[in-house]
Amino acid sequence: MERKSSGDDGAGERGLLHTWKGYSYSVTPERLLLRGPVLQVALGTRHGVLLVEGGQVYSFGELPWKQSHVPEPAKPTLESALSGQRVVAVAAGSFHSGAVTEDGGVHMWGDNAAGQCGLSGLSTVPNPTPVALVDTDTTPTQTVPVLELACGEQHTLALSAQREVWAWGSGCQLGLNVAVFPVWKPQKVEHLAGRYVLQVACGASHSLALVRCLGPQDIHRPPVDKCRQCNQLLFTMTDKEDHVIISDAHYCPLSMELTEDEVRLQAPALTQGLKMSPSEPVLSSHTSTSNSPPPTRGVDPTQDSEKESALANGALTAADSGPPAQSGGSVVLGVKSSPYPDEQAVKDYLKKLSEAEQMDKATAGGTHTLLPSAGGLTSSTLNSLVASCASAVGDRVASTYEALSLKKMMNYLPSGVAKAGGPAGLTSVVGDNTAERVRLEDSMQAKKSSSTGDIREEEAEGLRRRLSLPGLLSQVSPRLLRKACRPRMRAVALTPLGGPVPEVPEAQEVFPTLQTEVWSWGHGEHGQLGHGDSLARVRPLCIKSLNSKEVVRVAAGAHHSLALTAQSQVFSWGSNSFGQLGHMESPSTVPRLAKLSEGIRVWDMSAGERHTLLLADGDCFRPIIYYSGQQVKEEAEESPAKELGQQEEEEEEEQRAGSYTQQPVLLPFCMDLGYVSNVFAGSQRCVALSDMNVMGFIAGLHELASAERKFYCKMCNIKTQIIRPLLEMEALSSALGQTATGLLHTLIRRFGLLCHLTGQHAASLTANLRRVRDVNSLLVLDNASIFLDSYTEYCSAVGNFQVMGGFQTLTKPSLDFFGKSPELLMKLSECSEENPATADLLVALFYLPTRHLHEYGRLLLKLVTCFEVCSNDYQRLQDSCSKFEALALQLKRKRKDADYTFHFWKSFPGKMTDSLRKPQRRLICESSNKALMLQNAGRFSVNWFIVFNDALVHAQGVAPCKNLFSSHHVFPLTTLWVEPIPEENTGLHGLKMITPEETFTLLASSPMEKTKWLRSINQAVEQALSAAAQDSASVGSGQKLEPPVPRTASYTFYKDGRLKEAKYEGRWLAGKPNGRGVLKWPDGRIYTGAFKNGLEDGFGELLAPNKTLNKNDQYLGHWKDGKMHGLGTYRYASGEVYDGSFQDSMRHGHGMLRSGKLNTSSPSVFIGQWLQDKKTGYGVFDDITKGEKYMGMWQDHLRQGTAVVVTQFGLYYEGAFRDNKMMGTGILLSDDDTTYEGEFSDDWTLNGKGTLTMANSDYLEGSFNGEWGSGLKVTGSYFKPHLFEADKDKDKTRAVKLGRLCVCAEDKWQAVFEECWSQLGCEAAGRGESWKAWENIAVALATSRQHIRDSPEMLSRSHSRTLESLEVIPPHEGPITMERYHSIRLYLLKACDIPLHPLGRLLETLVAVYRMTYVGVGANRRLLPQAVNEIKSYLNRIFQIVRFLFRDLPEEGGLIPEPATSLQDKKEPGSTDAPLESPKPGRVVSSSALLLPVLLPRLYPPLFTLYALDKEREDDVYWDCVLRLNKQPDLALLAFLGVQQKFWPVSFPVSMPALGEKQQVLSSTKDACFASAVETLQQISTTFTPSDKLQVIQLTFEEITQEVQSLLKQDFLWSMDDLFPVFLYVVLRARIRNLGSEVSLIEDLMDPCVQHGEHGIMFTTLKACYYQIQHEKIT
Repeated sequence: MERKSSGDDGAGERGLLHTWKGYSYSVTPERLLLRGPVLQVALGTRHGVLLVEGGQVYSFGELPWKQSHVPEPAKPTLESALSGQRVVAVAAGSFHSGAVTEDGGVHMWGDNAAGQCGLSGLSTVPNPTPVALVDTDTTPTQTVPVLELACGEQHTLALSAQREVWAWGSGCQLGLNVAVFPVWKPQKVEHLAGRYVLQVACGASHSLALVRCLGPQDIHRPPVDKCRQCNQLLFTMTDKEDHVIISDAHYCPLSMELTEDEVRLQAPALTQGLKMSPSEPVLSSHTSTSNSPPPTRGVDPTQDSEKESALANGALTAADSGPPAQSGGSVVLGVKSSPYPDEQAVKDYLKKLSEAEQMDKATAGGTHTLLPSAGGLTSSTLNSLVASCASAVGDRVASTYEALSLKKMMNYLPSGVAKAGGPAGLTSVVGDNTAERVRLEDSMQAKKSSSTGDIREEEAEGLRRRLSLPGLLSQVSPRLLRKACRPRMRAVALTPLGGPVPEVPEAQEVFPTLQTEVWSWGHGEHGQLGHGDSLARVRPLCIKSLNSKEVVRVAAGAHHSLALTAQSQVFSWGSNSFGQLGHMESPSTVPRLAKLSEGIRVWDMSAGERHTLLLADGDCFRPIIYYSGQQVKEEAEESPAKELGQQEEEEEEEQRAGSYTQQPVLLPFCMDLGYVSNVFAGSQRCVALSDMNVMGFIAGLHELASAERKFYCKMCNIKTQIIRPLLEMEALSSALGQTATGLLHTLIRRFGLLCHLTGQHAASLTANLRRVRDVNSLLVLDNASIFLDSYTEYCSAVGNFQVMGGFQTLTKPSLDFFGKSPELLMKLSECSEENPATADLLVALFYLPTRHLHEYGRLLLKLVTCFEVCSNDYQRLQDSCSKFEALALQLKRKRKDADYTFHFWKSFPGKMTDSLRKPQRRLICESSNKALMLQNAGRFSVNWFIVFNDALVHAQGVAPCKNLFSSHHVFPLTTLWVEPIPEENTGLHGLKMITPEETFTLLASSPMEKTKWLRSINQAVEQALSAAAQDSASVGSGQKLEPPVPRTASYTFYKDGRLKEAKYEGRWLAGKPNGRGVLKWPDGRIYTGAFKNGLEDGFGELLAPNKTLNKNDQYLGHWKDGKMHGLGTYRYASGEVYDGSFQDSMRHGHGMLRSGKLNTSSPSVFIGQWLQDKKTGYGVFDDITKGEKYMGMWQDHLRQGTAVVVTQFGLYYEGAFRDNKMMGTGILLSDDDTTYEGEFSDDWTLNGKGTLTMANSDYLEGSFNGEWGSGLKVTGSYFKPHLFEADKDKDKTRAVKLGRLCVCAEDKWQAVFEECWSQLGCEAAGRGESWKAWENIAVALATSRQHIRDSPEMLSRSHSRTLESLEVIPPHEGPITMERYHSIRLYLLKACDIPLHPLGRLLETLVAVYRMTYVGVGANRRLLPQAVNEIKSYLNRIFQIVRFLFRDLPEEGGLIPEPATSLQDKKEPGSTDAPLESPKPGRVVSSSALLLPVLLPRLYPPLFTLYALDKEREDDVYWDCVLRLNKQPDLALLAFLGVQQKFWPVSFPVSMPALGEKQQVLSSTKDACFASAVETLQQISTTFTPSDKLQVIQLTFEEITQEVQSLLKQDFLWSMDDLFPVFLYVVLRARIRNLGSEVSLIEDLMDPCVQHGEHGIMFTTLKACYYQIQHEKIT
């Protein structure tokens, strides 16, 4: 082994290894030279393992398990079995070693006699061999990856990546539920399953685990009220003379399952020096059955074993009568526990225990005997109870309480006892047996000797932790309780300082946790488990006293244990025979603080066999090393072969000679080692790893970590020494008042969070020093925002408390507490003034944390200098550094603002200030120096302007008055606009203030003042706006001075008027709501939508509550100047819905009103024209209950003018209405064609002259009176025509003409067309500019496009594509060619398809009204002519709009010049080689050719229904005939119809066999001739427009011609006589059901220009066929 003195500087700069033994001044460490930096060292009894950078592992020392065994190799040997594996962690036990690789694999080697290497069948394992941790709970089984190992003497623990503990080897220190050792195969420690383990450590025969506390995520588990192992209550309550003891200190005998033999083995040692004393009363206790409330099984553990030993020695006493004594043990079982022995085993065991208990035995020599006045409790019980004070457990407490009533308790206590010891409580210790001292302890003693010294503080902490229900008593004396409990209980509710820290924000999960517990198990004969006794534990058990100590690391020596806290303190417990615990107090079976002088902060530690090494910060940040424990003599080292017994004797001598430490000793040479990052102790050796300070980087990291640890300790001191006492003061909240108390609690909560964050950060920096030492793991870089936010929030909390005068009011309580001499405050607040005021000290103290930001900045800057300017690390450090510096400056400004504001309030007391003083409010400037005046103010009025960070306050008063300011007004800054008034004209320095409801001018005294005020106000407004926008820190000083004129803000109106007390939230522009916003009135009305210039304008929604119906009216639609205007939907609370146009908030224009659901009293629908909220003009009213439909004129909601009414029973009325009644001349037809024409006086009531015509043409003339259908009175003449031929001519003139007395088609739906014209920007039809119309269309489409972007679900994808193509305005100037004509046609098709285009909207409305009119009751055959006329009128009116948009489109019937090329298309209309398509439409311009394809498909269903109803009779006759004739086979039918033989097809193509094959036409063949023509004609029913239907007829003719030509093999010209029978055959075979309707529809709507052409002739042929078939005589 190459060695050199540590003074020389080696080649390496990182991971330098130094080793030494003992602590005498002569010791000098040796340097061990290796190939690379050492990352980790693990030391066994006589060997060690090193982990070197790059993942290689070296062993040194004695390695007896190696085959080539050399006594001690000269230098470390490489473990070549691990080459190729990258090792990340190593561990060493007494005689075995382990390593963890990067992928989580475990390798073990060394002594395996106890199975500690996890490999069965081998006593030693020479080389690293893989060991698998197999999880059998999962299916399939999986290998568990490992993070770290810990090795003891005979056992090994592994911490898995899932944070579970696995163990193998021998002994109860495994924590496994097994009876047979060794355990060869790694097993999971079930007792810790489900908990998050952070670290494990192994002593020679005990184990430690650092576990994260259960977080809020575990809180919802049901509370366990019984121990899951011994089935006893975990919480009990005992009634004593004047107080009640509540204990959660349940001691479970099963948590240490030692066999009887083991007990026997222990017995002699335990009973040594103990005498039985018959004079002392025996308090018996036994385990009761579970029916009665079982008392806690809580005998003192030491006594417990004594009893068992007594039992073993046969010393039984017969005192098993008395009622159970209530007592509590010191060990509390964790709530979660693993599977345990079966029930029978538990029962047996309990039986054994209860027998043992019955001879409870008091001791004279060793134990502190407790007298009943102290609660009748054994010593360690008292410990746990005093520590935990009281814990409340709801109703369980009550039941236990009743069971153990006071009387029972008093009855059985012997009277002598009660008086014996008086209130003294504890008798003194007799005798001084070392083992006894180690084993026995008592909490009071422990508390006194702990270095914090203040019992009250710890006690309070315990109380706060336990006391969850107010009003519970603890077993502290009642007097003390009364004094202490009340304020403390208040403190519980108010502050997080007591127990665990406040809930930590999720973002902070990257930081190490401070909420930890330490669990221990294994052998405890030296007290190394820390439970206050020397018993062994088979199961992991939580060490309660370390629960809120923020332990961040644990370490285990051979027989002692260490815990390092985030506050840089070390707790130690266990064997202290050589002072290795760092203190000389006893007993050492509970954790106590190691004694270190003030200001020494430990951050790494390690425990060896009989010594402890501590690595700490001293006054400077260079690490120093402390040693406590045995001094190693040189000769001792050289004689390892001495007999063990001999050595032990020597050790005892040494101990007497004082060669061990009383408290940790500073090692003088540590400063020469450079920057030490880790210390390791093992057997008798010490090792330190250090780095040289390369470019100051290492020093920088150390300084940063050191500063953070120091700061955390400082924060904790403030918390415990200042904040806690203050909070616990009785009169605190009464002194402060409600507001200030709330603020103080916020402040303290934020302080707690900041403190916690600092602790976490300190822990993470320390971990970084111990491991990687690089920039990337500095959490402060990536998570700077967490720090910045915490500091900002904390600083505003301090500021808010200060502004409200909190620190002044705290003065008195703090003087009461800290006395007149505030040394403590001065020391903590680092104040250097002479005689400072207490308030100033408190302010300084609470602002102290913000000074730490400069530290961050300074230390990060130090690190910055270690990097190249262009590197990434340089950039990250530089950014973070500047962030902290910027925040430090900003918080400094904030503090100044708070100071300024506080002094302002102090100097202006009074009512007004009280109402204006708010915690978040800061003063910016004020005009008490008369710098600002109100323009046009009265002569005596005084005006004072104060600018706060959220408002401008204008206070007014009258000069001579005593109370100067009588009134004030607050203008929020977010809605304040300031404009400087130019000075040229006035010569005044004016500022114009604009607020939503007032505008006033302020005059400044000088130009300078004017600029100052303008700047201050603008800056304040800007900051108020940015704070409102993001609720975050205000912008730095480099902001733009002018706040935006448009902005988002909320405001409540206060002046009388429409908006009084309404609250507006949304966009503003120069004092007026403008843009999107929400306006809420106090009466519940809410408007959400667009505003313009302070008024609702654009699209918006209004909800208005209807008080009587207790529902809302809702309007959704367009607004203009604060009124409903344009299209909208109004849903009334009554259930009515109006959908249509509004003007000035009234229904005006075209609209539809639906009222009632189908089951309510009057469901009806009205669609038509409105004028100023009234139905006026043409409209259709569908009365669903009556089954009537009215189509006609209205005036003021009444039916007035000509109209048509149809009913569901087939009645038809056409005529005049007056005052909502049928009144005047009219025509009434019933279903069977009975007709009345004459005078009416009321609905369906005839009154006056008229003619009644029967269905058979008989008629009555005269005067009629009565209601139709219920008996008419008639005076008149009866006529029977057709008796004489001569009357026939006269009769023809008498037929009733319908359609004369109804509204003519052009007068219908005028409002719909007017709306379309106005959308195009015209006052009336055709009056306007077409370019303006195109602009309006573009605007309409663009706004709706925007609307759709906000809510995309409104349109389908194809629609939005169409919308895009429509945004291009088509060329609408210049002569129309065929090409232009086609493009217009396409444009119209698209425009009419999108309801957002004015034409599309028009079409949509027309379709709606048409369906409303002619569907349902309106499907009456007599309405057909009106329906057809209505369509024709639509065409004309839409065509007018199209011609307005495309100015150069010829009028109806005008021609478009044909392009030259199309002449060839026309060469022979009938020739077969010409393509079979329709003649090109639109050589002549017609509205029907252009618009029917758009309109008709949408109106087709109602229209065709009317045709079918009208032609019903004829169609029935025709269909009858078709069915009969179609029974004939083809040839018979052709013959019957008189088709010439030469046209009969001989064969027909077959679809199935080989192509082109034909089949003979036989006499039986059916449906085969002219099949293609028949198929073509059948398509007539699938088309909509007449032109399409004519096209089908033409194609049918062409098919027939083609077939005949192929028969005759020559060209052929038809004559009508030849053609008609063939076509008739095709029509019959096509079997078209409603052919009559098809024919009528074509006839009515055919383009006039087609009537006389080829199409016209073909159509006439079809029509002739229809009539022919009806009148065919079938023979």
